[in-house]
Amino acid sequence: QSKGKKPLFVQLVLDNIWSLYEAVMKRDKEKIEKIVTSLGLRIGARESRHADPKVHLNAICSQWLPISDAVLSMVCNKIPSPLDITAERVEKLMCVGARTFDSLPPETRELKSAFMKCSNEGTAPVIVFVSKMFPVDAKALPQNKPR
Repeated sequence: QSKGKKPLFVQLVLDNIWSLYEAVMKRDKEKIEKIVTSLGLRIGARESRHADPKVHLNAICSQWLPISDAVLSMVCNKIPSPLDITAERVEKLMCVGARTFDSLPPETRELKSAFMKCSNEGTAPVIVFVSKMFPVDAKALPQNKPR
């Protein structure tokens, strides 16, 4: 980058978001109207006349940059298909701690095939996997510990 030039991300993305934010917070109706019409959005009169400018900003951003679509498309693109899971991985998910898969009740072991098929038939059992994620320092991970 030469001195004084902005990065491309700033020019194309952040400057637009900042100009929208500034226009809404300063209540610059002409600039807001120009932005809304250029983006082809429909903002209700209730949101545009609200006393809190953040309500107006939220109405514009929720139509312009809907987070639900972005999150759903990212999940679909990045998370692997459940049909690609290996039998060993299913057994690890179904067993907690030091328990082995063979020590589970027969009814639970039968769920393994249903888990791997991911069937949406009416007779297929419903399987829910609950997971809790928490941050861990990278130094505490097994692959980063000194041997």
